[in-house]
Amino acid sequence: MSKILIVDDEEHIRQIILKYAKFEGYEAEEASNGIQAVEMCRQNNYDIVIMDIMMPELDGFSACVKIRKFKNIPIIMLSARGEEYDRIHGFETGVDDYVVKPFSPRELMLRVSAILNRTGALEKKDIYENNGIKVDFTGRIVYIDGNRVDMSPKEYDLFFYMVKNKNIALSRDKIITDVWGYDFYGIDRTLDTHIKILRKSLGRYSGRIVTLRGVGYRFEG
Repeated sequence: MSKILIVDDEEHIRQIILKYAKFEGYEAEEASNGIQAVEMCRQNNYDIVIMDIMMPELDGFSACVKIRKFKNIPIIMLSARGEEYDRIHGFETGVDDYVVKPFSPRELMLRVSAILNRTGALEKKDIYENNGIKVDFTGRIVYIDGNRVDMSPKEYDLFFYMVKNKNIALSRDKIITDVWGYDFYGIDRTLDTHIKILRKSLGRYSGRIVTLRGVGYRFEG
């Protein structure tokens, strides 16, 4: 299910878009200003953002620039004005589409669908996401609180294996056999070292990898 962030200081506008977004099968969240939108994009993952230009504290254009510094999220800009300058400035800022108020909610959803289809966000992806951790198995990418984490090939293998087997008690022998292979003659210290590195990469979520004394490890997801 694709996730939309709706940003507008007018609550009734947000509610209209929210209603149609949910009707079309999207998951949607709201923000009432640009500052809140930037922070929500930093802490969460959205497939597309629908954002008004004229907002207090931080306008839509400025919010778009800030968001694009750490995430490449498609953005549809809403405006009560239809001036050419706004459109040009919006596209120069990195806006993907531009809709002038008053608008048809149905048309807006069609534009959302078109952008998601173009960016591939509607394609079926093998993704795990839970409480600040996102794992894109297909793309072989790990995000912590929206920030991409770099790992070595074997660290990816180990972490993906544990996530795929989340909430299951995994013995040390099974992990070593499944991740390193039957012909691996290393010692347990190799596994312990990789677990230590993974916990460091997970930061405040390091506790999700639980040590089972006398057994092995479990990833809580």
